[in-house]
Amino acid sequence: MMSALTDEAERLACLASLGILDTPPEREFDTLVRTAQRLLGCPIALVSMVDETRQWFKASCGLDVSETPREDAFCTHALRADDLLIVTDATQDPRFARNPLVTGSPHIRFYAGMPIRIERADSAGRIPVATLCVIDREAREIDETGIAILRDLAQLAEALLAARSTTISLVRLAEERRKDLEALDRSNRQLHQAERMAQIGSWRLCLRTQHTAWSDQTYAIHGVPVGDGTPLETALDFYSPQGRALVEAAVARSLSSGEPFDIETDFRNAQGEDLRVRCMGEVELREGEPVALIGVFQDITERYAMEQALRHTAQTDDLTGIASRSRLNLFLDERIRLARESDVGFTLLIIDLDHFKAVNDAYGHPAGDEVLRVMADKLQSACGESGLAARIGGDEFALVVTEGADDVALPRLLRKLLEDLRYDVRTAGRVITVSGTIGACHFDGTIASRSSLMKKADEALYRAKNFQRGSAAIHGDPTAIMAYIVAPKNIKPPRVAGAARHHGGRVEHGSSEAGSRTVTRPPMPT
Repeated sequence: MMSALTDEAERLACLASLGILDTPPEREFDTLVRTAQRLLGCPIALVSMVDETRQWFKASCGLDVSETPREDAFCTHALRADDLLIVTDATQDPRFARNPLVTGSPHIRFYAGMPIRIERADSAGRIPVATLCVIDREAREIDETGIAILRDLAQLAEALLAARSTTISLVRLAEERRKDLEALDRSNRQLHQAERMAQIGSWRLCLRTQHTAWSDQTYAIHGVPVGDGTPLETALDFYSPQGRALVEAAVARSLSSGEPFDIETDFRNAQGEDLRVRCMGEVELREGEPVALIGVFQDITERYAMEQALRHTAQTDDLTGIASRSRLNLFLDERIRLARESDVGFTLLIIDLDHFKAVNDAYGHPAGDEVLRVMADKLQSACGESGLAARIGGDEFALVVTEGADDVALPRLLRKLLEDLRYDVRTAGRVITVSGTIGACHFDGTIASRSSLMKKADEALYRAKNFQRGSAAIHGDPTAIMAYIVAPKNIKPPRVAGAARHHGGRVEHGSSEAGSRTVTRPPMPT
């Protein structure tokens, strides 16, 4: 007999484990209640399941509702008793006389309900999770034959639930033991690979004949009709030259080492469509000897395009279209790796725009945005084919130069860049000249990391700023590199708030008509 709260909690857990609540009707259960209705001569027959709050009918005959409140359920009493419950006249039974299902629709008078049990998870006996019941609107008795029929039909319901429970347990066990099944035959291994990859085809390469066997989906990805087999050479023709080399190397490595492979590469199907595919494979052994390669094949074009788009978005500055700080970090890490492996140096430049805030304050952010785009274009043109230009802050940029940046060429490059970065913003007769201040650091063996490289370039930048806006400084070199602006005759540059006007070998900002040249100044103060 069930009585403790712990027993009810266990019963509810067993019911939930079946995964049957709120599922659609099933023919087997529907047949069961129709049989009970017909054999016992009752207008209503139900397979009833009681959870925390309600009584839900998996199958019903003669009743229009799908559930009732738990507190009104006759079946709760049958489950609690874990035995056949017979009520010959509910109006005379103090447990049910005031029950809404008695005083109102469906006006229950007679009730007979038999618990439906399943095995506990720990095999410690059976526990009732449902009832098979018949109901009449007239008071009546039930004889021994009727009781036997009800018990037999309840046992059929138990068999249906047991089958469901067994199926659920097997599915759960199969998932938990997926890794242990890798040693099974080819079809099982292919199934497990398919579980890790959506919408895939399978393949097998016979090592003796070099012929392949493909599933229908593999043929579909190749864009060819389903056939009896494709020679290996023909199958490899679908790959790009680099992709073919990758596949051949993976196959050779797998055959020599016995290790599985998992590769992604470019691919062109029979219709000429460029795809991205993923191919997984492993060696099939027979009596310890390799006889075939087996695996799975997937079209990942959409996923790959999405990944590339997301990567591009994450690594591109929205406003200027050049690289973002995250892209710069990746690029520097790769250049540092190459420099250490092959002694190929490079130089990092950090550029801070001068008078940019004055443009935003005077002309608004659209004008400031245009300045940033112009500067980005100038830097992009200066980085060369193997370099990188990046925006790393509001008005701060970085330039990685891999060519023409040795000790002799770097000062010349900085002078040219200082000239190129001068840009006049003029509106209604007013001109603000934006320039750049640059800090540079050449990577060498004394620099331990990317962060150390950027710190040294930053230090050079701030040294240049302290000396003169619109100048440049190289880490380890005290010499200042700066632009020297000479105003043409008959033109008097307007005075701009925040700008610097210097004479006698100093910088003048503010005139777009000024000619420019650069000079190397004496050492900066330290």
